[in-house]
Amino acid sequence: VQLVESGGGLVQPGGSLRLSCAASGFTFTFSRFVINWYRQAPGKERELVATITSTFGVTYYLLSVKGRFTISRDNARNTGYLQMNSLKPEDTAMYYCNVVRAASGSDYWGQGTQVTVTD
Repeated sequence: VQLVESGGGLVQPGGSLRLSCAASGFTFTFSRFVINWYRQAPGKERELVATITSTFGVTYYLLSVKGRFTISRDNARNTGYLQMNSLKPEDTAMYYCNVVRAASGSDYWGQGTQVTVTD
């Protein structure tokens, strides 16, 4: 099982980025996995930013990103996304994709992609 994140980078406040998480090597169909995006800033604990469930695609967001970030998935492409708009300096962090197989609880992590929001 492999998760590869992409889409991070350097952006000015108010800008946008779209993170992608491409999954491969699964035995089970991608649609059966919950997708989470976490982030970790230097000196801080990792925090859950957004979740999209497996069956119905219900979404949850960290309060500080609600209304600015959108999590989505394309099961046909085995890919999850995090659209980030109106970025703020406090969004600066390493962002990680995590997928959890709903039936077993098995989970997998990507290597992370850096997002830096600065003037």
